[in-house]
Amino acid sequence: MRHVSGKTISRRLYGLKQIPSRIRRARYFRGHGVHSPYVYAIVRKVFMRSTLIGDGRELYDELSQRGISHRRAVQLQNLFTHCGYAAFGIDCVSEPVDMAIVTLDVAPADLTAYADAARRSGSTLCIMTPYYSAERSRACAALVAKHPCTSVDNRGYLLLFNNHLPRQRFKL
Repeated sequence: MRHVSGKTISRRLYGLKQIPSRIRRARYFRGHGVHSPYVYAIVRKVFMRSTLIGDGRELYDELSQRGISHRRAVQLQNLFTHCGYAAFGIDCVSEPVDMAIVTLDVAPADLTAYADAARRSGSTLCIMTPYYSAERSRACAALVAKHPCTSVDNRGYLLLFNNHLPRQRFKL
């Protein structure tokens, strides 16, 4: 049966299947429910900012040139500044950096190699658009399951920290 809008009831109710995920993630809204001071500071000082902190813009400029949205580029530049990182790499696994960023140019099958390299060097790995495809989503879920440190998933990118932090999983 069609309604005035031209959509069937099943099409209107399609978005309701995402409600359980949104309800589970609502507890982390604005950092509430995050019991790690380190991750709480990242939520409050990085994810909730819409402007750049500090003077650095190198990572922001590089991400913008690669087509990453303004919001995500600001967040990653702010994370880079907040954590005091000195070097970053985009889609490179050979050189040791403080923060390695993996874009959609890297195939889901290759994500494990990037995660292993980041773990060996102690750098933070950022996987952009972890839910882009079912294959990429499964690969990211497998990485999170075996990751020994803290992981933060804010839907736009997945952060795998390889430092002194205990094993914790956050889905914001």
